[in-house]
Amino acid sequence: MQEASFRSRVLSVDPQRPQAAVLEEARRVLVRGGLVAFPTETVYGLGARALDEEAIRRVFAAKGRPTQHPLIAHVQGEAQARSLARFWPEAASRLSRALWPGPLTLVVDRAPHVPPSVAGGSDSIAVRAPAHAVAQGLIGALGEPIAAPSANRYQGVSPTTAQHVARQLGDKVDLLLDSGPCQTGIESTVVDVRSAPARVLRPGAVDMATLRALIPGIVADREPVASERHRVAPGMGARHYAPRARLLLAASCAAACRAANALAMEGAPVGLVVYDPPGAPALADNVLVHTLARDPAQYAQRLYGTLHELDEAGAVVIVAQRVPADESWWAIADRLQRGSSLGP
Repeated sequence: MQEASFRSRVLSVDPQRPQAAVLEEARRVLVRGGLVAFPTETVYGLGARALDEEAIRRVFAAKGRPTQHPLIAHVQGEAQARSLARFWPEAASRLSRALWPGPLTLVVDRAPHVPPSVAGGSDSIAVRAPAHAVAQGLIGALGEPIAAPSANRYQGVSPTTAQHVARQLGDKVDLLLDSGPCQTGIESTVVDVRSAPARVLRPGAVDMATLRALIPGIVADREPVASERHRVAPGMGARHYAPRARLLLAASCAAACRAANALAMEGAPVGLVVYDPPGAPALADNVLVHTLARDPAQYAQRLYGTLHELDEAGAVVIVAQRVPADESWWAIADRLQRGSSLGP
C-alpha cells in the first residue's frame, strides 16, 4: 500500500511548555468536529471530541478501523474519567491515583450519556490520563475528554513521530501537532477493573510488577477473548501493529541472521532486528541491521521507529529475534507476535 501524501497543516509545539496559541488553534479544530493528531508519552494519537458522534465516525473512517473496535477517551485525571463512567470501582481509584497521568488505560462501565460509538458499541469505556504536556494541555484547552486511537492506518505500526503520522494518514488529519518523538514508544497497558480480580487485557508500558504491587490479585489475561462483535479494549486483534514488510520471528539471534541472509539472496532489502550483536557468518550487503537494547523499556522506545525505518528503506521482509519470555518483556512480545507471520 502506498503511503498518503500529506497536505494537512502541521504546527510545531514545545513538548514541555506547549504554546497557548498552538493549543488554541487545535481546540478550534476539535470544536468544529475536526481531527487533531497529537503526541502522548506512548504514541501519537488521532484525536476528536469524545462526546461528538460525527467526529468519532471521522476517526474510524480516517484509520479504516472497524467501528466495533473501541477508542480510548483521554482525560485530565480521575474526576474527568468518572464523568464518563456509570460506576467507578475502588480498584480504578487505586490505580489511577498511583499511575495517572501515565501509560495506563482503565476499562470501566460506560455512563449512559457517552456515545456507544466511542466504545465500539459496548457497555464499557476505556479511559486514560496521558502524561505528555501537549496532550494534557490540549485536553485542558478543550475542557472535555478527547477520544484518540493511535494515529495510523488500522493494523499498522503505531506512530512515534509526527512524520510517521504524516506518511500514513495524509490529508485525513486536519491538524498535526509535532513535538518530536514519543518517549515511551509503546502503547498503554489496558486493565479491566469492572469486576474482581482486575484483568490486564493488553500489556503495555506499565509492567505487571507495578500493577501487582497495587492490586495483588490482578490477572495477566494473556489470551483475552476478543470477538469482532464484543471488544472492550483496543489492540486486541490477532493481527495488529504490523509493518508493511512481512515480519518473521526467529528463536535466536543466530537463527535470525541465517534467515535474513537466506532471504537476502532474492536481492531485495531485508530487515534484521536483534538485541544480541550479530556474529558470524557475515551478513549480506542488503541486510539492514538494527540492534536494539537488551532492556525492555529501551527496546520498546525504539521498536516502532525501527519498523517504520525499515519500511521506508524498502525492506520486503523483516526478521526479528524473539525477545525473552519473562514477564518484563510481555508487552514487546505481544506487539511482535501480533505484527508477524509465522517465523522461520
